[in-house]
Amino acid sequence: MTDTTLMDSPVAPAHGVGLSETAAAKVRSLYEQEARDDLRLRVAVQPGGCSGLIYQLYFDERLLEGDSTVDFGGVEVVVDKMSVPYLDGATIDFEDTIQKQGFTIDNPNAGSSCACGDSFH
Repeated sequence: MTDTTLMDSPVAPAHGVGLSETAAAKVRSLYEQEARDDLRLRVAVQPGGCSGLIYQLYFDERLLEGDSTVDFGGVEVVVDKMSVPYLDGATIDFEDTIQKQGFTIDNPNAGSSCACGDSFH
C-alpha cells in the first residue's frame, strides 16, 4: 500500500479501509470495461437508511480536499474526511455466489445493521 499525492498538498493521509484482492480484481475488470484509467473507488457514509447511516461505494474521477487515499495494486480507494472515523478498519470485498453478487463492506465500527445490510448504526 502506498499513499498517493494530492494536487496541492504534499501527501494525502492514509485511511484504515482495506480492499480484498478479489474486490481489487473486480474493480480492475470494471475499469477495463469502462475503458477508463482515471477512476478511483470512493467509499463513504451518509445519513440515511433504516439504521442511521448508509454506505456509498462508487467510481469517482475527483480527488477532493481532505480525502484520504490508499492504492491497492492500481486501485485507489478514496475516503472523505468525514467518513474516515466510521470506516476505520472496514474491509471491502466482492462476493460472487449463487445467492449474492456484489461488493460487501465488513465494518467493525457498525454497532448494528439493518436486515438488508445496506445501513448501520
